[in-house]
Amino acid sequence: MTQVRSRADAKPAERSAKLGLTQSTALVMGSIIGVGIFSLPYALAAYGPISLLAMAIATIGAVALAMMFAVMSRRLPADGGPYAYARAAFGNGLGFSNAWSYWITAWAGNAAIAVGWVYYVEKFVNKGGATGWSIVIALTGLWIPAAVNLSGVRNMGIFQLWTTVLKFIPLALMSSVGLFFVVGGNFTPWNISGDSNLSAVGGAMAICLFSYLGVETASVAAAKVRDPARNVGRSTIYGTLASGVVYMLSLIAVFGILPAGVLALDGNKASYSAAADAIVGHGSWAGNLVAIAVIISGIGALNGWTMICAEMPLAAAKDGLFPKRFAVLSARRVPAFGIVASTALASAAVILSYLGTSGATVFTTLVLMTGITSAIPYAFSALAQIVWRRHDRRHGFTPRFYLDVSVAAVAFALSLAFIYFSRNTGQTWYVVWGPFLMAAVAALAGIPIYLSKRSSMTEPEPVPEYR
Repeated sequence: MTQVRSRADAKPAERSAKLGLTQSTALVMGSIIGVGIFSLPYALAAYGPISLLAMAIATIGAVALAMMFAVMSRRLPADGGPYAYARAAFGNGLGFSNAWSYWITAWAGNAAIAVGWVYYVEKFVNKGGATGWSIVIALTGLWIPAAVNLSGVRNMGIFQLWTTVLKFIPLALMSSVGLFFVVGGNFTPWNISGDSNLSAVGGAMAICLFSYLGVETASVAAAKVRDPARNVGRSTIYGTLASGVVYMLSLIAVFGILPAGVLALDGNKASYSAAADAIVGHGSWAGNLVAIAVIISGIGALNGWTMICAEMPLAAAKDGLFPKRFAVLSARRVPAFGIVASTALASAAVILSYLGTSGATVFTTLVLMTGITSAIPYAFSALAQIVWRRHDRRHGFTPRFYLDVSVAAVAFALSLAFIYFSRNTGQTWYVVWGPFLMAAVAALAGIPIYLSKRSSMTEPEPVPEYR
């Protein structure tokens, strides 16, 4: 198992090249707050304001996950996060499947972020939404962050910090000033999906999960965090709570400013810009300013997730579970092969997804696919925590036992719910089940790699004592 050395053991040069508490918190917030939340009202409009309840439930789940990962990272501050926890608890087989599933989440999630990012870029260029140019814009959004990551961890951390500060501006404004422009009548009808309230909440909740992907990024990148046993948990909690507050308040504002029927219009894909225009006046500077901030936000999220795309296979490769090339560091001390390979796969996902379907369907399908592939390692992390804490109890060590197990149980239940409800809307079966089909194909592609690496896998080390 790849362990992270303590702060005292690290050389000064190594420490300066790592992420401190502020930067690791920015990594969490920057990974959570991408373009998902800014594109969410458009994706949720088919369900109506009942989506706010779905977001509240997703927020509870995200906080539970953050609390769980904070505790687990203190016990096992190893790079790889959910992969490392599953491997330590259940062995190499499940460790590999979780690493593979999470890697799919990372690069497919980047594809989804890029598609949502295009909505805001096209407020200025390619206003007609020509598919070819949309693809070019999305690919540009993928490869600029890849170049930043290839230049080194220090540059990546600085870039992440400033894009996180800038992306917070439109959310802070909408979650404060925007609330004064809410019209109560826009919250009715509550459910416009035509389904039962339970089904509507479940379907919307599966989409909302995408906006919270990233709560675990500090634990995944533990090898890049200074003093991980202390800073990973703190940055995870701080980043998730801050994101959750502005998410809920800003989403209430957007649904209160514009009716769901208006949010569902193709002209309002850039939902937060549309809401800003409604406040100040259509075609105003406000909508353009929000769009610029979201464009910066998207680049920042892609920057953080590009790093995560390479960190998970890097950790797995060090343990012999992934091909060795993923563990090779460049002269800039970054896993260049993982960065390039992940960005290439995200690019392929963008191109394939755009062919023959609309941008809205592309975004939603990719979002739901990443919900499935992320919920799997989330669920196994929760199971690992339950197994470890029960083992602690049998040996007489019970501090915070009921709290830790309860939090893990909530995280596990919501992970299963996210998988169950990750079906698309539509009339054809391949659209409805598209997220599951894409996730299954990507998962099956890992079988040959697992079989080829099975004999070279190292055995997990014993799980450390509870902290």
